[in-house]
Amino acid sequence: MTPADILEAWRGHLAQGRRRSPHTVRAYVATAARLLDHLGESDWTALANLDANALRRQLAERRAAGLGNASAARELSALKAFVAFARDQAGLTDSAPPHMRGPRIKKGLPRPVTPDDAVNLAATVADDATEEWIGARDRAVLLLLYGGGLRIAEALSLTGGALPLGETLNVTGKGGKQRVVPILSILRDAVADYADKCPWPITRDEPLFRGAKGGPLSQGMVQKATARARTALGLPPSATPHALRHSFATHLLGAGADLRSIQELLGHASLSSTQIYTKVDAATLLDTYRNAHPREKD
Repeated sequence: MTPADILEAWRGHLAQGRRRSPHTVRAYVATAARLLDHLGESDWTALANLDANALRRQLAERRAAGLGNASAARELSALKAFVAFARDQAGLTDSAPPHMRGPRIKKGLPRPVTPDDAVNLAATVADDATEEWIGARDRAVLLLLYGGGLRIAEALSLTGGALPLGETLNVTGKGGKQRVVPILSILRDAVADYADKCPWPITRDEPLFRGAKGGPLSQGMVQKATARARTALGLPPSATPHALRHSFATHLLGAGADLRSIQELLGHASLSSTQIYTKVDAATLLDTYRNAHPREKD
């Protein structure tokens, strides 16, 4: 078996078996390729028997090349997953990888945008587009992120079969997990406006959101359009497409929604992922207090 055979099996396992995102598949395969190149191994049994010291040495080389804590943690996760897969391929009954602790990562709070900024961002993206249908498309995508709490990958994975949008939308999230998201009339109208203006046929099994040449719309194009719009509006670099999803959760929490409901709407596997929004809301409240309280201005 060659390294290429091993990497292809690993890629297939991630993409089809685990249904990981294309970005994750690329990153995990690249990590495995570096490990194989370093070890010179192309045998499942040898890979299955790698211990914690071997993985530490691999990670140390990457850290020496300038890898930060967050990237190192992701690299370690990929290495452990690859070794677990190798153990399974080698026929070992215990597929658990070597136990290792990753580097500590200081979790930053998501930085939401205000409701007005979210709507203005979507409107500015539409106004700045080179063609009317592209503006309608980008506005529809951004409003889905803010109004429905979708991840950008979830919005771009929608097909024409979602049309016409009703009061709810079935969304496929991470790990193929399905959830139902309520759809406001402004979202339905924005998507319908895009569908009417799109020059490409929107069929049931094809991507709903199309690129300028008719292919699937890429995340990069939405991110670039958003970057131009936030510069025009004077918004901070944190005003990204993903920040709109954070804003969706933060504003719902501020309006009195309970954490369990927000967890379901966001598609979080565990409540701990959703609880960060209580800290965001508290931080926003503290900022408001500091800016408005007369004693803070003395």
